[in-house]
Amino acid sequence: MANAAQDPIVGIDLGTTHSLVATCDASGPRVLADDAGRSLLPSVVRFVRGGAPVVGHVARAEAVLHAVDTVHSAKRFMGRGHAESAALAAGLSYPVVAGPRGLAAFDVGGAVVTPQEVAAHVLRELRSIAEARLGTEVRRAVVTVPAYFDDAQRQATRDAMRLAGLEAVRIVNEPTAAALAYGIGASRKRRTTMETIAVYDFGGGTFDVSVLQLVPGGPDDGEFFQVLSTAGDTRLGGDDLDEAIVALLAGELRGRFGAALEFPPAARQAMRTFAERAKIALSSQEEATLEIDLGDGRVHRRTLGRAEFERLAAPFVARTLEACRRALRDAGNPEIDRVVLVGGSTRIPSVRAAVAGLFGREPYAALDPDEVVAIGAAVQASVLEGARRDLLLVDVVPLSLGIETVGGAVAKLVMRNASIPTRATEMFSTSVDGQANVLIHVLQGERELVRDCRSIARFDLRGIPPMPAGIPQVEVEFL
Repeated sequence: MANAAQDPIVGIDLGTTHSLVATCDASGPRVLADDAGRSLLPSVVRFVRGGAPVVGHVARAEAVLHAVDTVHSAKRFMGRGHAESAALAAGLSYPVVAGPRGLAAFDVGGAVVTPQEVAAHVLRELRSIAEARLGTEVRRAVVTVPAYFDDAQRQATRDAMRLAGLEAVRIVNEPTAAALAYGIGASRKRRTTMETIAVYDFGGGTFDVSVLQLVPGGPDDGEFFQVLSTAGDTRLGGDDLDEAIVALLAGELRGRFGAALEFPPAARQAMRTFAERAKIALSSQEEATLEIDLGDGRVHRRTLGRAEFERLAAPFVARTLEACRRALRDAGNPEIDRVVLVGGSTRIPSVRAAVAGLFGREPYAALDPDEVVAIGAAVQASVLEGARRDLLLVDVVPLSLGIETVGGAVAKLVMRNASIPTRATEMFSTSVDGQANVLIHVLQGERELVRDCRSIARFDLRGIPPMPAGIPQVEVEFL
């Protein structure tokens, strides 16, 4: 085994809005900060024609000045096709175009840039921060992803890590990482009773919820983290709350200055910036002031109260609660002992109240919702380094896996929430006399028809001896 001090594995939370890097040593896990003492790195990159990209705080601060070349929320487009990204692209200040293989990409800085390339610039910055703080080269990391990321999105994350010169030694679901942080931080003493916890993760671009059991180990055993179920929505996040405020402002501006009013990229970015600031402010105060200057003396100023904002947010919060109910049902409706919150949007009072109402208890408040995922990733990194032997993590398959059958139906072999590792075997046959080959089409998703699921891979099995339909036996096994 490599010396952990010379070849460390760090934990990375590659977020939609912010990203973090953390480490875990003998004194425990901690988030690493830059030279200015900032631990949260904005996941924002400005692409400069003929120059080096600008990453992080400066890119975010100058986003209004360089709106068409500044990419934010790139994580929402990871592994997605251009056609399916239209709704996510609406209202953005930078153009979303069709990139390689028809996947979503961005036309910025005079070039077409993929979401993985955007993420790689953020990851390089995190790597630099880690190397400066740890005093050694960093080449390996545990990286987190939303629990409901599908295979294509997870592979896109691995590709981004590779572009940044980092090996993704393990990908951990974000709610699971938060549970690890809770498990090692909630008590310095050995746990004596089993706990069932729910992790409510309302991130910038995605929502996840997981139900887990924390089982105490014996004198010679570590704690056992068993994920019971997970649910979520990769098209729901704090960005949607920002866009709800932007839509409110846009409607008011058109009502005041004319229905034909158009918003150039700089104006759209300015509205989004004001909306995000208002959302953050309203988490701790009763009202926030918004001011939009469209030029030519057209200034719109208004006060947004917390009650009005929470009415805008209510439909999105309701969607998170439905996912929570689904996760609870899949887990067998256990009694929840603790609720852990992840993501900046969980600071909104109405969100916390809704979560408390659903789970029947106040959320656990001792963990920073911005840092908890990175902390958990660092804990898992220390396990892989061999530095910690006091915990074992068993996660689940977030989305069902199956293959295409006759008529465009999907035969599911591995069901969602199956514990990892898992295996499943099914026998299939031919549908036509003398059929010499079979196309095995692997899909991911919960729907019954191929067209409604995500295509993962295709395999063409050839050389089947001529036989009547239904006689050849083709064994398909998922490992």
